[in-house]
Amino acid sequence: MIDHTSIFNISSQVEFEDLALKIFKFQFENNRVYRSFCDLLYIHYSDVKNIHQIPFLPIQFFKTHNVVSSNNPVEATFTSSGTTGSITSKHHVTDLDIYKTSFSKGFESFYGNIQDYTILAILPSYLEREGSSLIYMVEDMISQSKYKESGFYLNNISELKDTLTGLDSQGRKVLLIGVSFALLDLVETFQFHLKNTIIMETGGMKGRRKELIRDELHKKLKAGFGVETIHSEYGMTELLSQAYSKGNGVFHCPKWMRLLTRDTEDALSILPIEKTGGINIIDLANINSCSFIATQDLGKVYKDGSFEVIGRFDDSDIRGCNLMVI
Repeated sequence: MIDHTSIFNISSQVEFEDLALKIFKFQFENNRVYRSFCDLLYIHYSDVKNIHQIPFLPIQFFKTHNVVSSNNPVEATFTSSGTTGSITSKHHVTDLDIYKTSFSKGFESFYGNIQDYTILAILPSYLEREGSSLIYMVEDMISQSKYKESGFYLNNISELKDTLTGLDSQGRKVLLIGVSFALLDLVETFQFHLKNTIIMETGGMKGRRKELIRDELHKKLKAGFGVETIHSEYGMTELLSQAYSKGNGVFHCPKWMRLLTRDTEDALSILPIEKTGGINIIDLANINSCSFIATQDLGKVYKDGSFEVIGRFDDSDIRGCNLMVI
């Protein structure tokens, strides 16, 4: 067995790669879906000597299969958002403590202690459905905050405006985390001049508004909130870790998470640094599901491990999903 605490105590790239290979072997042996995928690629764990040789499971399998590497009972099932009638991803989590440790330590590595912040959340599209991993994370962060003003705001944006401006004027450390369309709605109703508040968007218009490119979205939000930068969170239902951007759309990962890019025409081919391709994610916190996921995002990874998300491509462009009969 792999000691879960070792995941969050990685101190070097060598340690990361060594643990990634151990988790690959563990999931190869214990995850039926992932093992079948590797078998169909004729890849055995004994053939894999470095992380570039690890097969990355197409993220769509979370929509059609139970992707688990543990026999323990499922403690929570997180589901993705989707249009009516669409198939959503399901991430079966057998150890919520690993998720709590991941998002707490991940946030603290970039921003400091959660309890020192007043956490204000405006996430209507997530609150209006069951099974959001983002809501679970933010709820826990709110509970860790030592300030009574922390909480969710759904339709009470006037109260949010008053709370936000009041706390900011007091010099309080404030984090306002919101889905893009709700943040735009807020600044189109009220104008702010904030000095001590982090504005963090989680992306997506969720069908409520026209999608904007990042630069245009951030320009509108910076003007509306009166801030110099807009922060961003990069996470997804199928992961237990998040990356953060403190501005300009450049994201950084915690030490137990890493991105690679793959050739969009050859899913097994990992691209050199700074080459645009499909984003592959190694999330070692996903030890009980799958730590090696090929996403539908397009991006670019830099030498220091930071990355940008450039766009997405359609299901039809994902290679490898036809290897398994649903």
